[in-house]
Amino acid sequence: MASLWLSHPQAIFTGTAADLDGGAAGGVVVDTDTGTVLELVPTGARPGTTPDATLDASEHVVIPGLINTHHHFYQTLTRAWAPVVNVPLFPWLVNLYPVWARLTPRALELATKVAMAELLLSGCTTAADHHYLFPDGMEDSIDIQVEAARSLGMRATLTRGSMTLGEADGGLPPQSTVQDPDVILADCQRLIDTYHERGAGAMIQIALAPCSPFSVTTSIMSETAQLAATNDVRLHTHLAETIDEEDFCLERFGLRTVDYLDSVGWLSDRTWLGHGIHFNDEEVARLGAAGTAVTHCPTSNMRLASGICRAVELEAAGAPVGLGVDGSASNDASNMILEVRQAMYLQRLRYGAEQVTTERALTWATRGSARALGRSDVGDLAVGQQADLAMFRLDGLQFSGSHDPLAALLLCGAHRADRVMVGGAWRVIDGAIADLDVPALIAEHSALARTLVAG
Repeated sequence: MASLWLSHPQAIFTGTAADLDGGAAGGVVVDTDTGTVLELVPTGARPGTTPDATLDASEHVVIPGLINTHHHFYQTLTRAWAPVVNVPLFPWLVNLYPVWARLTPRALELATKVAMAELLLSGCTTAADHHYLFPDGMEDSIDIQVEAARSLGMRATLTRGSMTLGEADGGLPPQSTVQDPDVILADCQRLIDTYHERGAGAMIQIALAPCSPFSVTTSIMSETAQLAATNDVRLHTHLAETIDEEDFCLERFGLRTVDYLDSVGWLSDRTWLGHGIHFNDEEVARLGAAGTAVTHCPTSNMRLASGICRAVELEAAGAPVGLGVDGSASNDASNMILEVRQAMYLQRLRYGAEQVTTERALTWATRGSARALGRSDVGDLAVGQQADLAMFRLDGLQFSGSHDPLAALLLCGAHRADRVMVGGAWRVIDGAIADLDVPALIAEHSALARTLVAG
């Protein structure tokens, strides 16, 4: 057994009771063979068993690897695109759908690598992507993403999205982007059979994710829920992101969004929802009672002026709350530690500073996000858990004069991790990703982005 002691960190947030009594202030011992946490070392102590190697962490803040629960990797190709910079969700989508319909396999591959690399450098170790675009030639989109995730050594929950309600049927997407339900369901089953890993330490998982109420029929929602239950995989969709969406559901289905969710068999603890902003008190209680999780996407919600998620009330009701950066055409970044900062500040506007602490915001991005993805093996640093962690240095100019290291991580705006470990293996060292030529990636990705919007 090989072991590594990350000794005496400047500060540590484990997401467990160990934070309350200094039970991990002496650091973390990782079993690098199994990729799990072997021991938490109390203040002033040494590991119970002499480690094979020691890394001095005295200049680092150590936290569990951050978990991103909602993204659209392909959208890194359309960041800050002038025609949609100053519009809300529906016109934003109407303008972008025709551009996205020109997506190519190589463009998706590079877009996925850019998004995941940016996440990794920000301390993220597990990322969920919601991919719902399958125009002609893009049938193997999720396969492409699997290979990209494996090349970067990150954990990924890749959701097989779908759109079946095109413009001709009263939906928003162009007809070129919608698919036949039988094709969708067959591909969902293929992807589960081919790639879905179960149990602790899973690197690739598949979930099923019809895009939104305004882009799919009720029948595909119901059939997807049945398929997910048969295969014991999770369900994901956008819900209650804007008032326009609420109005659409009322006009088309005669239902508010949570009633719609219930009507198609999705109101359960198998489901996690992107955004989840416009719920009333009764709906918050129903989501909590069902254990349906909600992903808070603060930057995107501010960018598109969609509203503020009722995160504290949802959590109090029993709904797991996680964080997501959302797509890079509405963020327009893929930086998870900055998203934690945004979540803390936006939620303080609704609930006050006392309720939304640094620790609570970090918990949304770690244990809360893990619960949203149905995982119990990641999201905190405890004995037996996966050794997924991020280490940040606070020696930059923006940290000069700061006093509380953990608070400074968010308040002073940390944006790049110094080291990141996934399953006991270093994926980021000295702020750089192992085995990735970032300048070459940027050059080709940027060139393809210009080609895509040019038509």
